[in-house]
Amino acid sequence: MPSTKPESIWTIAFALLCTTQFLGYAQYYLLQPTLALYVTHLGGSPFAVGLVIASFSITSVLFRPFVGYCADYWSKTGVMILGHLVQAVSIVICFIPFVGAMMLANGFRGIGWAGMNTGGYTLLATNAPAARRGEASGYYGGVQSSATILFPAVALWIIHASFGGFHTVFIIAIVLSLLGATTAFALSHQTAPNSLSLPTDSSEPWWRNIINIFDRSIVLAAILLFCLNLPTSCLTSFVVLYAKEIGISNFGLYFVVTGVTSLLARPLLGRLSDRIGRARSLVLAYTFEIIGLCLFSVVTSLIGFMFAGALYFMGSGIGTATIFAIVMEKAPPECRGRAMASFTLAFSLSSGTGGLLSGLTVEVAGYSWMFMMTAALCALGFLPTGKYWSQLR
Repeated sequence: MPSTKPESIWTIAFALLCTTQFLGYAQYYLLQPTLALYVTHLGGSPFAVGLVIASFSITSVLFRPFVGYCADYWSKTGVMILGHLVQAVSIVICFIPFVGAMMLANGFRGIGWAGMNTGGYTLLATNAPAARRGEASGYYGGVQSSATILFPAVALWIIHASFGGFHTVFIIAIVLSLLGATTAFALSHQTAPNSLSLPTDSSEPWWRNIINIFDRSIVLAAILLFCLNLPTSCLTSFVVLYAKEIGISNFGLYFVVTGVTSLLARPLLGRLSDRIGRARSLVLAYTFEIIGLCLFSVVTSLIGFMFAGALYFMGSGIGTATIFAIVMEKAPPECRGRAMASFTLAFSLSSGTGGLLSGLTVEVAGYSWMFMMTAALCALGFLPTGKYWSQLR
């Protein structure tokens, strides 16, 4: 009688992959509230904060085609290593006390972020067991989001500590990126080399393979992720400025609660889509996010912020794990690097678009309207979910 034991998810390679992603996301979430506060400390407005966030997204989008091409035809772990190193170098520019320098630094970080994420998701799609993709993406996303539990709170604590400040946070972020590159190097010894070779008999020039990033097989997943992720900038960067404006103290607890929620939601509820279907899971995810955002527009206490944030990040955790599973099912095996580069474009586009719109809305109408605006944008995710219900079911 054949064995029915499910294929193992937790291999050495998967553990190393999760570790290098954790270190990269730790650096990211350490700087998420820090950059918003640092820009305003330098005299920048909320709209300037949105521009700094957008600069990260613009370069991340522009370099995705090249990064995806390298992941397919060069090395998945190689682009991860370079991604961590580029982020470490870019953070050095943050020591220049000028808002324009922050835009430049965040732009370079976006290039490194593209490499780290594209390489990681490509490896996940390649190695995850077919019958447990939702669960594998839940664990993977849970490890990434676990960085939100402590690192934003630690950043806020270090900024206001007598021994700390903004520069101390930047140094720690550099160290985390270097550790991530080291772990990715160790991972390179646990993974097989790329089996694809550069096409030599193609009638198309080589550069067209690079710019042809939009893989039609994952366009739906990218649209779903774009809608799901649009409000994230306002709940990780602008929320710090809002809390400061209305006088909420000990705000680091907000990040601890939302981080724990996201950590638990992704692995525990990631398998939910394997059981009830992708479409139903997405409806649940968008609903939780919208309710959380609407609550943010009316609450004024730390407890209220934590409850609203927990609802939002529960929805985000369910939705992200579900959409990752969709991508792994749809991405063609022969060009997963390009497919993952196309897919992860949605992260950067939604972050940059959400950051710019959030900053502009704060300038024009205030923070409460910012939350309502992002809730309305998030609700757009119901449209593709309903239209393609049968494909997602």
